[in-house]
Amino acid sequence: MIRAISQRWLLKFWKRCLKGRDVPLWQSVEAEELVRLSAGLSLLEVEPGKTPLDNPRFRIGFHGAMIGTVYGSSDCRGRYLDDVLSNRCSNSLIAYYQVIAEGCPVYTIHDIVDRTGRTVQFERLLLPFASQGDSVDRILASFEFICIDGAFESRELMKMQMGLPTLRVSATIDRNMATL
Repeated sequence: MIRAISQRWLLKFWKRCLKGRDVPLWQSVEAEELVRLSAGLSLLEVEPGKTPLDNPRFRIGFHGAMIGTVYGSSDCRGRYLDDVLSNRCSNSLIAYYQVIAEGCPVYTIHDIVDRTGRTVQFERLLLPFASQGDSVDRILASFEFICIDGAFESRELMKMQMGLPTLRVSATIDRNMATL
């Protein structure tokens, strides 16, 4: 199901971190293992809504260089994801809410268009983590952008979308799944 080799590796990494738990502890992550993938990674802290009726918010603790390029922001640390996303991309928060509710990874593929009109597939893998217990309070997000035509214009790719991205795949991955 997951196409990108780096995202397959990340899912296996996440499963190794489970160690019999429902959600792996963020403290069990060895940051050195993620360095080679850091350009396409983002770490978000989950903050509960101010009232029980409010949705949680996602504060960006880290985002890699490639993510900064496609979103047109070199440094979003400390900002909330809903403030960074354009209104046309706000439906992408649904996958983040699903990660919190299920405590399982969520994988999505969207079609977007670059400045030259080429279709780019935007693959996202969201991995839940907890700082204690089994409540998801961290999400590690991996992003891959693939264009079947080859090269594409990545600068501010997500900012310049004129319409809603086309959702191709949305899957919650069972934590007990043994193989990909």
